[in-house]
Amino acid sequence: MIESVFSYLRDAWNGLQGFLFFLPPFPERIDTLALLSLVLVVGLLVAEWLRSHWQWPRVLGYVVAGTVFGPPLLGWIKVDILPQIRPFADAAHGLLLLEAGRRLDLRWLAHNSDLLRGTVSDIALSFLAIFLFALLLVGLSPAWAAATAAVTMASAPAVVLLVVEESRAQGQVTERVMLYSSLSAAASFVVFIIVLGVVHAYQSGSWAHSLTHPLWAGGGAYAIGWAVAQLTLRIAGLLPKRSLAQVFVLVAMALLAVGIARMLAVPVFLTLFLMGVLLSLRDEAKTLSYTSLPEGHWMLAIILFVVVGASLPWREFTWLTGLQAIGLLLVRALAKTLSMALAGGELPLNKRLLAGLGIQPLSATAVFMAFEISRLYPEIGGPALLLAFFAAAIMDIAGPVLCRFALVRAGETPSEQEKGGNGA
Repeated sequence: MIESVFSYLRDAWNGLQGFLFFLPPFPERIDTLALLSLVLVVGLLVAEWLRSHWQWPRVLGYVVAGTVFGPPLLGWIKVDILPQIRPFADAAHGLLLLEAGRRLDLRWLAHNSDLLRGTVSDIALSFLAIFLFALLLVGLSPAWAAATAAVTMASAPAVVLLVVEESRAQGQVTERVMLYSSLSAAASFVVFIIVLGVVHAYQSGSWAHSLTHPLWAGGGAYAIGWAVAQLTLRIAGLLPKRSLAQVFVLVAMALLAVGIARMLAVPVFLTLFLMGVLLSLRDEAKTLSYTSLPEGHWMLAIILFVVVGASLPWREFTWLTGLQAIGLLLVRALAKTLSMALAGGELPLNKRLLAGLGIQPLSATAVFMAFEISRLYPEIGGPALLLAFFAAAIMDIAGPVLCRFALVRAGETPSEQEKGGNGA
């Protein structure tokens, strides 16, 4: 039916070309930008419907829209279109990680041994548990088991940031969820760079490449982040604080960092996160301390998670891989919950366990890390990292819900605080 309609329209269009010479050839496919715009609008509508009817986080709706309209199901977003819209996702992901990096309070961590203990426990237990699971139970080689652990060990600071802002949560559990998710992401970036070297050595047998590429990726990300952060602070210092001009400079400089990182084949997510951390640490004059992205940064989340949902390789899904991904997530959840329980400190055990639940999201960063390795070794990286892709896909759905549930149960969202106040 649809084909016959298109055939009729094509014939009519070709007939008009004989009289209207300026008409272009009949468009065989919708323009990429127009298609992306339509999918983003649909993603927004799906997210708002899920939120209004079921109280689900908006992030979940964006991922569902990308999955439904992407290659796995309806196929509106073709596989060959994804590389064209990837720069939009890179920019959106980078800006969200920039904001997460700026909110990372390393000084608080340095003066609180409980937080430091919880952070180290989370990083060590999560990596070790996932590595052993992938090595012993799934049967991956040591190098690819390490790659899987590096990709999936981290929480997703961008998802946590969006859920916290959407829930308007405030309190000790919220602050710890934000801190731990950012720190685990930072640690996973470092582990990711090291594991890149291990994978290089495993695939090529040459330790020269295994040392130079991680140095290029890590050192390049730091150099770009440092240089652009310094330039940003200098320019922003000439402008009124909290002004729209400062917001514009912050966004423009972040996009500059994204562009340079893409040109030099340096991980965008690592570059922007480091830029955010450096902006926070180097801003002694408080030039940008009170300047943040406007409410419009939700548009970034729509772009990012719609693209992520469309990029997930659901066509290669098997029940065995699905069960293995669920097993990996259970092991990961146990490791993170145990690390929070062992952290000790003045925060009660039940709230520490809720913090462990709140740092479960695993999403865009893991997918982008897996893509980075797959880009280097397309013949091996894709199949070897299917476990990581499907774990990320499952947590795209479950992660935001778990994070929101933890914040609500902790009584740190406005609705729960009002109930507590009314009850008093």
